[in-house]
Amino acid sequence: MSRDRLRASLLLVVTLATLADLVFVSTQAQWLAMVALGGYLLTLRGLSTMARILLGAAALLSLVALWHHPASLALLREAAGRFAFFATFLVALGLLRLPAYRSRLVNRCGHAMLLQPPSRRYPILSLGSALFGIILNIGVLNLVAAMIEKSNTLAAAQGRLWVQKARQRRMMLALLRGFSLAPLVSPMGIGMAVVLSSMEGLRWIELAPYALGAALVLFLVGWGVDRVTGPRMQQTSEHAVPSLRPLGRFSLLLLSLVALIFSLSWGLDLRLPTAVLLGAPLGAFLWLCWQFRRHGMAGMPTAAVALHRGLPRLVSPASNEIVVLGAAGYLGHLCVGLVDGSALAGSLGFLSSLGAGTAVVAMLLVAVLAQVGINPIVSVTLLAGILPTLGIEGLSPPILAVSLLVGWTLALMSSPMTVSMLILSRFTGVSSLRIGYRWNGLFLCLAMPLVAAWFLVARF
Repeated sequence: MSRDRLRASLLLVVTLATLADLVFVSTQAQWLAMVALGGYLLTLRGLSTMARILLGAAALLSLVALWHHPASLALLREAAGRFAFFATFLVALGLLRLPAYRSRLVNRCGHAMLLQPPSRRYPILSLGSALFGIILNIGVLNLVAAMIEKSNTLAAAQGRLWVQKARQRRMMLALLRGFSLAPLVSPMGIGMAVVLSSMEGLRWIELAPYALGAALVLFLVGWGVDRVTGPRMQQTSEHAVPSLRPLGRFSLLLLSLVALIFSLSWGLDLRLPTAVLLGAPLGAFLWLCWQFRRHGMAGMPTAAVALHRGLPRLVSPASNEIVVLGAAGYLGHLCVGLVDGSALAGSLGFLSSLGAGTAVVAMLLVAVLAQVGINPIVSVTLLAGILPTLGIEGLSPPILAVSLLVGWTLALMSSPMTVSMLILSRFTGVSSLRIGYRWNGLFLCLAMPLVAAWFLVARF
């Protein structure tokens, strides 16, 4: 058995065992998931520096937990369960990439977004990448950035290098800002999963109005900055403007997938993150069945074979992503367990005087900590576990949850250490520091106070 096939098999065991534990509350399944996860981590080679640092920090903090925590084994088992949960989340969502990359509709959507005139390109590319990100997650950056690189040629800019660079900057920023809205707009995103699993009793429907409102504020600020700072160029008829009908069809497909997930959540009485873990693979299989429907038996045998063959190819390149997100979730849970809540409540007592303004502090903490390499999963898990215990008057759970998600969104748009920024740096040849702070600096300076004002207004 090849190493890639072995890793895929171990991750499949992790996924199935974690799902069994979440649905049936099975201790045996939980242990099986942890054993398979340990085997998977032992097979990994060539991890990124960030992944190795997080694994090292996880090992050190585990030793601290064994030394200091009175119920250390239970804490470590729960933290390992969080690692397995995030690994399962990435595998489940990753399966959607297989039918998406095969889909002619997805390709037509990509070209329709890129070939719009400059006045319409930002909103369409930004909203389109947000929609694509719901299904493709981080894969949307590789997919659309490659399309941008291919279409933004010097010939298309009529030999004007400055036009080519301006187009690259505007389109890449639209892609980044649109993708970064995923924690706010996607009920299937990793950000929503972290918040909903960390704040027991909170439902997506309760925070959706605040989250979508904050996303609208960020989108409008980004569009405004693009319009103001973009170069004024004479419109040319380089090509026919393609129809946006493929994006409409893709939106219907996305709505069908979301409806499937919510139906599973309501019909089986499951929390939304668990329903996502069940609905995403089922949606991927049904989408493949539709693509192979002419192969007989409604395409099910061919779709099953395609999933079996495609799984190693999907999960093998995602090892760094799985380790980074899983280890960050593990560290966040350990931090919550090791922190002395009463002592922390005393030291953070000044937050009580801020009331709903604490939401702004939480947002800034997540964004600022990401600048020095602290993954939002760690900071959001920690803050979502501690702040609700302080009993801050005027700080409702939905407002707190959305403030953490906005901080996560701002971190994705600015931190030079995020995977999203590193991907764009690779495609553009521009340093992630320049993209985050120079290209996006004006937007961040305007977005932070405006979204902070949104929190203070929305609480009423």
